[in-house]
Amino acid sequence: MDIAIVGYGTAGQAAARLLQRPGHRLDLFERAPRPRPVGAGLLLQPTGLAVLDELGLRNAALACGEPVQRLCGDTVSGRRVIDMDYAHLGLGCGLGIQRGALFELLRDASVERHLHAGTAIVDIDAQRGELRDDAGRRHGPYDLVLVCGGAASALRPAALTRRDRPYAWGALWTLCADPQRRFQAQLLQRYDGPRRMAGLVPVGVLPRESAAERKIGFFWSLPVRELDAALARGVDAWRADVVSFWPDVAPLLDSVTDVRQLMPAQYRDAILRRFHDGRVAWLGDAAHAMSPQLGQGANMALLDAAALAQAVEECAGVPAALRRYDRERRSHVAIYQFVSRWLTPLFQSELDWAGRLRDIGFGRFAKLPVLRGETLKVLAGVKRGLFGSVAAGRRHVRRIGEIAETYK
Repeated sequence: MDIAIVGYGTAGQAAARLLQRPGHRLDLFERAPRPRPVGAGLLLQPTGLAVLDELGLRNAALACGEPVQRLCGDTVSGRRVIDMDYAHLGLGCGLGIQRGALFELLRDASVERHLHAGTAIVDIDAQRGELRDDAGRRHGPYDLVLVCGGAASALRPAALTRRDRPYAWGALWTLCADPQRRFQAQLLQRYDGPRRMAGLVPVGVLPRESAAERKIGFFWSLPVRELDAALARGVDAWRADVVSFWPDVAPLLDSVTDVRQLMPAQYRDAILRRFHDGRVAWLGDAAHAMSPQLGQGANMALLDAAALAQAVEECAGVPAALRRYDRERRSHVAIYQFVSRWLTPLFQSELDWAGRLRDIGFGRFAKLPVLRGETLKVLAGVKRGLFGSVAAGRRHVRRIGEIAETYK
C-alpha cells in the first residue's frame, strides 16, 4: 500500500519501521525542519519494551537505559504515599531512558529517505486519503494515512473529538549528571500537598556515549502560567527553590548551570470517540493525550504502532484493519485515560484537600492485595478495563528481566 505518516515522533517512527518491513511504500511528513526529540526522559514499561524487542531494538535500548525496579513517592514530612515494586508483578522491570536515546534508536535511514521535513500538514481528506500542507500543496491519494502528530495535533476532527483541553499544570524537565550513581533503580517523587511536586528517574546515556555520561531525568511541577516566569528568574533561582524543597537532590542540580537546560512541558487531556475515519487512523497522543501521572505516553504510542501494523498485516483491506485497530486500542487506553484524569488533581492542583486525601489514603489502599495487583498492572501498562489485562508485553519481559540483572 501507499501509506502517509504525519509526525515523526515515537508513534510515527515505530509505525514507519513496522510497516516498511512487509514492503509498504511510505511518505513521512514532519513539521519541524530538523526532527528531534522533545523532552528529557521517560520510563518505558514492559509493554513498550516488548514492541522495541519486536523491532530488534531491545538490546540497544537496554544498553542505553537504566533498569527501574521500584517507584517511591514521599511527602516532605516523610509519609510514604507510593511504593510499587515490579517484582510483585513478575513482569521484569521498567527502563528509564532519555527521549533523545529513544528517538535515535527508532531512526532508520531507509525510512528517512521518504521523510519530508519542514512540511506541516494542515488538512486531510479522510475519504480520499489526500493531504494538504501549509503551502497549499497536495499529497496523495494514499491507501492509508496515519496521524502521529502528538498531543498538540491540529488534525483531530471536531466531529470525532470527545475531549481536548490543556491541563493547567506543566513541568520543567532537565537532565542531570550523577557520576556517583547516588540514584539507581528507582523512580523517586516528593510532594508538598498537590501544589509542589518533583521527581527523578535514572535515564542512562545516548547511543555511543560512555557509561560515565549516564543521566538522571528530573522534573519540577509548576502551573503552566508560571513556567515562563520561572525560566525568566534564571537557573540559580530555580535551583534554590528545588533544593529548599528537596535537599537530597542538591548534588544532582550542580550540573544544571544554564537556564537553557530547563525544558518546559505542557500536557493535554484529549480523546477521540474512535481512532479512525475513512482511510485515516490516529496514533499516540494525537489519539489519546493524557496527563503524565501514569507515565504511559511513549508506551501507548509504541503499542498503537504495533497494533496498527498487525491489523494491516492480518486483515483483508484497510476498513477491516482500522476497525480492528480501533477496538484493540480503545479497549486498552480507556482505563488509562480515566485513571490519569482522576489522579491529576491529587498531584497537580490547588485543591489542598485533594493532597490531604492522597497522603492519608493512597498508600493504605494500595497495600490491599487486590488493589496492589491492579495498581501494578496500571504501572506496567498491561491493565485493560477494571480487572483485566492485555497479553501485549508479556512475550519478552522474562528476557528483559534477565538482561536487567546485568545492571545490578
